[in-house]
Amino acid sequence: MRWNELVQQVRASGQYATDAEAERVLRTVLTVLGTHTTGDERRELVRLLPVEAAVILARQKPATRPLTAPEFVETVAARLGGLTPPAARWGVSSVLGVLADCAGEDLTRRITAVLPRGYALLFGRAELAPAAA
Repeated sequence: MRWNELVQQVRASGQYATDAEAERVLRTVLTVLGTHTTGDERRELVRLLPVEAAVILARQKPATRPLTAPEFVETVAARLGGLTPPAARWGVSSVLGVLADCAGEDLTRRITAVLPRGYALLFGRAELAPAAA
């Protein structure tokens, strides 16, 4: 996949009016995600993405404390100029859903397994919890 194809997928998923808007959201989400993906999962995701996306993701330093899913959305909102929480969640989910499709089920499951609870939904995946005994 090439960068412009990734932007187009985010644009379609997020129903953005322009490529520039989709690219802005994509770059922001990749930047924040890059601080929260590490190890083998990060390396595998970087290999699957277009060079431009891989560079954004790979150059981020790991966070000292993982953000909760709501904090992740809030961080993206702030970086995008104070979007409302619903608009920021839409943008995050649009990008992470496209990334999940690129990564495939196995890698997406492994990525969400190392993130705090709540991220699976942002990736467009069900977050199943074990049944109470």
